[in-house]
Amino acid sequence: MSLSVAVAGASGYAGGELLRLLAQHPDLEVTTVTAFQSAGQPLVAVQPHLRSLAHLSLQETTAEVLSGADVVFFALPHGASGAITAQLPDDVLVIDCGADHRLTDPAAWTEFYGGEYFGAWAYGLPELITGSNGERQREQLAGATRIAVPGCNVTAITLGLAPGIAAGVIAADDLVSVLAVGTSGAGKSAKTELLASEVAGSASAYQVGGIHRHNPEIVQNLSAAGGVGVSISFTPVLVPMSRGILATSTAKLAPGATEAEVREAWESAYADEPFVHVLPAGRFPRSGDTTGANTALIGLAVDERAGRVVVVSAIDNLVKGTAGAAIQSANIALGLPEATGLPVNGVAP
Repeated sequence: MSLSVAVAGASGYAGGELLRLLAQHPDLEVTTVTAFQSAGQPLVAVQPHLRSLAHLSLQETTAEVLSGADVVFFALPHGASGAITAQLPDDVLVIDCGADHRLTDPAAWTEFYGGEYFGAWAYGLPELITGSNGERQREQLAGATRIAVPGCNVTAITLGLAPGIAAGVIAADDLVSVLAVGTSGAGKSAKTELLASEVAGSASAYQVGGIHRHNPEIVQNLSAAGGVGVSISFTPVLVPMSRGILATSTAKLAPGATEAEVREAWESAYADEPFVHVLPAGRFPRSGDTTGANTALIGLAVDERAGRVVVVSAIDNLVKGTAGAAIQSANIALGLPEATGLPVNGVAP
């Protein structure tokens, strides 16, 4: 028997991707979609690619509208979901794709986001290493009723670096990551810097100098993986593609660690993971290899001259970086097979 699903923020990119994936899910049925400015319109008026959901119309985003569903996904701007989620019944499974419930440190929330702090929920990155014996975050998701989905940049960097930190083959105190990021990561609202004429043929760094809101979340995750004194310089670069993230992260090679030990750390960490794949030596992913899929692809190299490990990780920011992670976490919480309804094959060209 299918569980009823509501999606708040169904008019945006993240909401649309949630609906695209949920439309193929055998155990979840979308019955309610909500929005703010678009409320009252047919869903296909704002998401014309979702033909199988043409019977749905957008309603107002209120707790009353959402509370009738068994599962509620939030795809609202940061700071917009906390007050509404607090009004939902305790027995409803609520998954928030925004930042409102990700951070465990109220001071970090105040510094990077501001406004009311709504508390931390179970963190929706199942593959995150959380203990010296290889424990994973998925153990905290089973049976959970409140789940916070990671940021997309956070997912790319965390999955890329956590195995090396957990295994002790890289140091955590001098991490550098530069990300090529597709424009959909900035959301659907009209912005001058996201116009096609501004983006086409150009690349531009943004949120430079440690001010990006994903910084404390990355530190939080890599500390959970065993990192001591975690410090990262993280620079996102907007590039002319609609979706995808290619993260190039480097870290100091631990004294005495060998290239074979480095590769073993990542390969053993992800050997049994359905969605995180380590590529053979000498192979590196392209962002497009993950388009439309819930996969994270990882390539590794040791730069012996610099004494650093280089990790290249690729994800689709809207799937593994947002909507796919939300559904993957919901599957675990509901006791369904983790991969239900989630594609591993991308779209090419």
